[in-house]
Amino acid sequence: MPTCRAISSESAGPIHKLHSGVGVASISCSDPAGAPVAAKGSDRVAVNRSRSFLFSLALGLIALGGGLLPPAAAATLVPPGNRHAEQPAIPGASVRRTKQTRSTFEAKYEKIRDLLAGDARLREKIRTVAQNYKIDPMHIVGALVGEHTYNVDAYDRLQSYYVKAVAYAGERFRFEYDGEKVTDFVQRPEFSVCDDSAGSRAVWSCREEVWNSTFRGKTVDGKSFPNNRFNAVFFEPFYAGQTFGLGQLSPLTALKNADRAVQISRIRPFSAERAAGVYEAIMDPDSTLALMAAGISADIEDYRRIADFDISANPGITATLYNVGEATRRARELAATNAKRAKRGQKAKLPVENYYGWLVNDKEAELRAIIGN
Repeated sequence: MPTCRAISSESAGPIHKLHSGVGVASISCSDPAGAPVAAKGSDRVAVNRSRSFLFSLALGLIALGGGLLPPAAAATLVPPGNRHAEQPAIPGASVRRTKQTRSTFEAKYEKIRDLLAGDARLREKIRTVAQNYKIDPMHIVGALVGEHTYNVDAYDRLQSYYVKAVAYAGERFRFEYDGEKVTDFVQRPEFSVCDDSAGSRAVWSCREEVWNSTFRGKTVDGKSFPNNRFNAVFFEPFYAGQTFGLGQLSPLTALKNADRAVQISRIRPFSAERAAGVYEAIMDPDSTLALMAAGISADIEDYRRIADFDISANPGITATLYNVGEATRRARELAATNAKRAKRGQKAKLPVENYYGWLVNDKEAELRAIIGN
């Protein structure tokens, strides 16, 4: 019985070799004495099966980063630390709110720092959810510190957030403006551009952009709309500027990140149709941590995919985005700015922290010692 083997083509390039059977150019067969003989059909089938196996193996190695094909160019890493030498100005509203409570920013920072340092259960929850979303836990810590330093005081114990969550479970309210439910509002024809958006983040981000461009501060079909944020107009049934829970999430932010949190953390699904369900998710520390991580990980992905920046090593930047929101739009704007700068021969502009993110970077060493890596 003759023995056959595949002969590789040394002259083929890596791409050609893969598509032609991982470099197989021909089949060579010989009899037991070593004399060459013609390959039979069955011999070719056997070798072709070998070629098919090698080809599948090569594709698998590519998928695993085996280095057979050159990797895509890496995004520009935004280094740790602040770009600003001094902290940018803190908004007047935050200053006034802190004075009204007869507190200081330093005292509020120390309170959330002490909550993190003194609650091992909370630290473990943060580390676990960060691992699930493949992000540094410092990104979650940074958002918590920023919110509780500049917006609200931290409760002394994590259990307090669970108690407050129960209090909201029975509330009856809905998201609307001037008698028009937001779920009806987004069915207007102006929002049809969002119909093909995939996932809650894309859908609600699109709707927010339509609001800004078409309705904000304008009169449409005889109805006047406030010159204010989408969340402030439709998603604040109690009072203006409201955010709740451990992560101080707004309802719109929670809705944007719902799909990812449901998929990865298996939190209970919720929608804008039932406002109480949204607040239950926000107020519960377990689901709010999942929503925080879902949003932060998506922000990191957006900046890598859209703006070509890797912000994963700078918790001050992710904290800034957590504070100001609309990361997808901001990534597009930064990409457009840098495209213009490139045409003029200028260096790319890096993402920059605001006052909120500046504090996070400034305190990173202290906070990282508390949360660990």
